[in-house]
Amino acid sequence: MKLAILGTRGIPASYGGFETLAEELGSRLAARGHDVTVYCRAHHVDPRLHGTSYRGVRLRVLRTIRSKYLDTVMHSALSAIDCLWRRYDAVLICNAANSMFALLPRLAGARVVINVDGIERRRKKWSAAGRAYYRAGEWLATKLADVVIADAEVIRTYYRDIYGVDSVMIAYGARTESCATRDAVDRFGLEPGRYVLYVSRLEPENNAEVVIRAFRNVETSFKLVIVGDAPYADQYKRELLEAAGGDPRILFAGFVFGEGYRELQRHAACYVQATEVGGTHPALVEAMGAGLVVIANDTPEHREVGGDAVLYYAFNDPRSLSQQLEAVLNGFHAELGAAARCRTQALYSWRQVTLAYEQVLTPPTAH
Repeated sequence: MKLAILGTRGIPASYGGFETLAEELGSRLAARGHDVTVYCRAHHVDPRLHGTSYRGVRLRVLRTIRSKYLDTVMHSALSAIDCLWRRYDAVLICNAANSMFALLPRLAGARVVINVDGIERRRKKWSAAGRAYYRAGEWLATKLADVVIADAEVIRTYYRDIYGVDSVMIAYGARTESCATRDAVDRFGLEPGRYVLYVSRLEPENNAEVVIRAFRNVETSFKLVIVGDAPYADQYKRELLEAAGGDPRILFAGFVFGEGYRELQRHAACYVQATEVGGTHPALVEAMGAGLVVIANDTPEHREVGGDAVLYYAFNDPRSLSQQLEAVLNGFHAELGAAARCRTQALYSWRQVTLAYEQVLTPPTAH
């Protein structure tokens, strides 16, 4: 099939979960013989890569308006218009915010599949207008897509209860192979097995401040490494620095991707997942795949992914998280790392994810 993926920042992945999905899924579909194109934003992917291939995937790098509110919308609009002339068999659109553009590839005869992500309108960063826009996007996804994809059963239930639509549940994938190198660990001055890892965009509903407050109450020589950033959240990042209070044990590493990210994962003592909005969080599945002991905010989404292979702390409670951290850093619950990796291999392999997407992207007449 001739396939396209739009609605992400593009590949090579250098931002978040949808970008990693585009890279891992796109490259695997290409390896299975499909002609795959990923639409990329010019301020995230070098425009000189336009028309080239990466891991077997063709890149189309289009310009957009670099703005918190217009970046995604404008790029997705341009990508959807470009689809009109490309004769794709199927198009995967990422994020319900881009649902309004699904009609264009459908007019060109393509099958349209939309991964709606989590319930984005619940994020604290959005104004009333932003929340209304996302709510409209959810509704449009149910009307314009041939298939709606939810990445967690919690999200699938939400769409069934609110919109009466039964989506297809396809979770996120993760690698489980070991990583012997440690260049990123050394670069940040870390000691393998002597740091706690937190990975997320630095936005309020991802609760980095809860993790910082909890860690500061733990008497330990371990470090806390915060991996992530946010392009339009300068005030919130300043608040996080203030919360850290100059504690020399707390390191803000910024964005780290690729092999460096995997190195930080594989050599951490444990991982904290503090988010409260979303479905299957990529960083959570990846930490489980890395064989880490995981401590997660107690939400239905995290319970669904982690099951009995993950520890949980009371919802957004720094004291509860401190208690779990103290236990793990003192050597308790070590067996959960192997259990988490086994669960990932059984439920969240990229091979399973790829086959599931291949099935829903295939037009009925081609089955």
